[in-house]
Amino acid sequence: MKRIQYHQYGGPEVMRLEDFEPARPGSGEVLVRVRAAAANPMDWGIRSGAMKMVTGRKFPRALGYDFAGIVEAVGKDVTRLAVGDEVLGGASIKASGAFAEMVLAEERGVVNKPANLSFEEAAAIPTVGLTALQAVVKKGKLQRGQSVFISGCLGGVGRAGAQIALAHGASVGGSCRATATQDARDLGLDPIVEFGFDPTGLSGRFDLVLDTADTLPTDAAKKMLKPGGRIVSIHPTPANMAKSALPGPYNVLITRPVTADLEEVARAAGRGTLRVPIARTVPLTDAIKALTELEREGTPKGGKLVITTG
Repeated sequence: MKRIQYHQYGGPEVMRLEDFEPARPGSGEVLVRVRAAAANPMDWGIRSGAMKMVTGRKFPRALGYDFAGIVEAVGKDVTRLAVGDEVLGGASIKASGAFAEMVLAEERGVVNKPANLSFEEAAAIPTVGLTALQAVVKKGKLQRGQSVFISGCLGGVGRAGAQIALAHGASVGGSCRATATQDARDLGLDPIVEFGFDPTGLSGRFDLVLDTADTLPTDAAKKMLKPGGRIVSIHPTPANMAKSALPGPYNVLITRPVTADLEEVARAAGRGTLRVPIARTVPLTDAIKALTELEREGTPKGGKLVITTG
């Protein structure tokens, strides 16, 4: 089997497409033959060593988390999934390994793929969908009829959060680049403002402010809140964690692999109320070049980079 892995933490130059021997699934694990995998910024953040206190110093390490494919084998105590099931999900942060022909994952992080989704479409949704759902519905405690503002509304999590909030009966506004306002309008957002906006005109308007870009000043977010409103950041940096520990509306989400939440995300994608655009699809043999371009140049824009295995 082939997979992308690295033998030391570092930049994109450390990535290698190499042979590996897939492990047999242990208790509560499934081995999945990958059909498609999707890139997220956390992929290169972890590869660079930003989370080495969690991921450790044992090499080689594999790369990639979001995938869709077909269950090849199941371990002891696996009850929801069976060999041959078409699935989507995410590998654990420590193990990773989705940019591969085979990936080992915990059953709790894998769910059945809706039949009407392609493997490419399915691979694009786990991380952004799960993060958005937990930020908006779980941490944000969104109720029908409330109003949401999303900073970075056309990023992966921002776009997913907007769709989830709209499907829950909320009104949604957000910020994005000036050149992308029509895309936000097409998504159903109003009001739409550019990055760096003056929050005065939006004072006291929103029940929930979701900061997906980590660029919205806390004072600005507070000004936009209704009484009793909540601010949710998806960036658990030390500074943000310190703010969330203080009394007040500020909260930080640490996304967790909750099976029921991932199943809800998959159902939403199957219904068509959650769609994550795909900007580029490449085979595994070309993935290192494409991943390097995405990390260094931010291309492709407007959607996910998806890696296929043929």
